[in-house]
Amino acid sequence: MPKLLHIDSSVLGPHSVSRQVSAAIVERLRQATPGLSVVYRDLSAMPLTHLSGAQLAAAQGAASPDPVVQEELAQGQAVLAEFLAADTVVIGAPMYNFTIPSQLKAWIDRVVVAGKTFKYGAQRPEGLAGNKRVIVALSRGGFYSPGSPVAALEHLESYLRGVFGFIGVKGLEFISADGIQVGPEHREKALASALEAATQLSAA
Repeated sequence: MPKLLHIDSSVLGPHSVSRQVSAAIVERLRQATPGLSVVYRDLSAMPLTHLSGAQLAAAQGAASPDPVVQEELAQGQAVLAEFLAADTVVIGAPMYNFTIPSQLKAWIDRVVVAGKTFKYGAQRPEGLAGNKRVIVALSRGGFYSPGSPVAALEHLESYLRGVFGFIGVKGLEFISADGIQVGPEHREKALASALEAATQLSAA
């Protein structure tokens, strides 16, 4: 049975464009893929803690009697297991201050793990997650395409390309809604275009 992991990170709830687009992507893949199993994780409603020195030490084998640290480690292991089990990953990723939400960064810190999703080789690191399809629903308030006045501030798509490329993901796809803060007309046009693009996706 094919497995899909759906991740949302926007803090805007039903007002979020990235959530609407990620939901449309998942619905399209449900319709196109018989028997698709979906696991959903809302990083805003149930945020992960950010990495701490105590967590890293315990993860590397140091004894930690602190039950809070043990719970944080268990959450991190559960998140990693969800990612490893998924054939397809759909991520809703809005741009906050030119990059990803901190909630999504905390999730990424749990899935980019040496020995699990990448390994250090003799010449360079080697990604171990190359068998996954990752689809990202991006939303950005302005326009950051190459050549635009603020192109150098685009650290959302570029960061995600770097991270998932590092762990070996080759089937990386983006559906973008840009200019959603320019005005209501731009917002509706960008959302409609992204939702239409979601309907064109191939089966999971």
